[in-house]
Amino acid sequence: MSGQIRIAILGVQHYHANFWTRAVLQSDKAMMAGIWDPDPVLAAKFAQTQKVDYIADCEELLAVCDAVAICSATSDHREFIRKAAHANLPILCEKPLGISTDDNIEIREIVETAGVRFMQSFPKRFDPATAAVRNIVESGDLGDIFLCRVRHGHSHGLGEEFRKEWFVDPAKSGGGTLLDEGIHAADFLRYIFGEPEEANAAISSSTLGLPVEDTAQATFSYADGLIAEVSTSWCFAAADASIEIYGTSGTLLLRGVDIASRPTSESDFLRVFRSGSGWESLDVLPHFKTGVFHEHVMWAFLDALAAGTPMPVGIDDGIRAFAMIDAAYRAARTGARTLIAYPGIST
Repeated sequence: MSGQIRIAILGVQHYHANFWTRAVLQSDKAMMAGIWDPDPVLAAKFAQTQKVDYIADCEELLAVCDAVAICSATSDHREFIRKAAHANLPILCEKPLGISTDDNIEIREIVETAGVRFMQSFPKRFDPATAAVRNIVESGDLGDIFLCRVRHGHSHGLGEEFRKEWFVDPAKSGGGTLLDEGIHAADFLRYIFGEPEEANAAISSSTLGLPVEDTAQATFSYADGLIAEVSTSWCFAAADASIEIYGTSGTLLLRGVDIASRPTSESDFLRVFRSGSGWESLDVLPHFKTGVFHEHVMWAFLDALAAGTPMPVGIDDGIRAFAMIDAAYRAARTGARTLIAYPGIST
């Protein structure tokens, strides 16, 4: 694309719309074409706060933009993607992709039929801490890795306002903390270790008494014997290590990469133990500690549009991460280990 890329944001119910708007306004590659939301009161308030245009007619907005970012309630993703695809516009979509497997498959059909470019939002992909972890794992320094533990979450559920949001309505969100927060961990595991085969899980809504779970633990099993644990909650008052990786020759500990652990410390975020040399702190500053995290998703989207290069995260990534979480939900319901089904995707 030549000239500044005109971005339209469809749906501002997800708070990340604020970060994406800020990213566009700070970019020399793009400008805001405007925002639209089916709730005119919410849209007007957002537009006033962010000092951007609110276009009351969605079709009018789509006619004056070059690409679309969707940051609505998850249940609206499919129809908003349909609108953007019908207008032949590239799409950036907030996570998770949809509220169900069927929803995700229909979204993929919409995107593939229209032939539009699509990017799934997974901000951990762009964090230097994630890149450092991947490099260490691939180096073999940790030996044979047999256990990975990912804890990811926040304390927003302890606040009354969050408990009134659409996140806690399963019809709009598709699930509770296991989907909302756990999808980050699922994509991280896929990005670092590849595809697990089975899932087991337990979920609980006893802390907050909501229609969706506020706390969850899932275990994913790999063909090579690796076990990956995911613990997530909306009720972490505070936390320390976010990621632990254990191998026969070393250990990796990472903190400061989720909201619960963000205030824990100001240094030594990534520590590695190597047999024979002991502990080492690596010079890595997670994006969460800089105060700029979700913006990097939008900047990556804009970079791909400007350069005409492939999107760094695709629709199949969204479907595969969702499949892991869906298998965990099924395992929690049945109490039995469950095969992960990666629907309609060749390995």
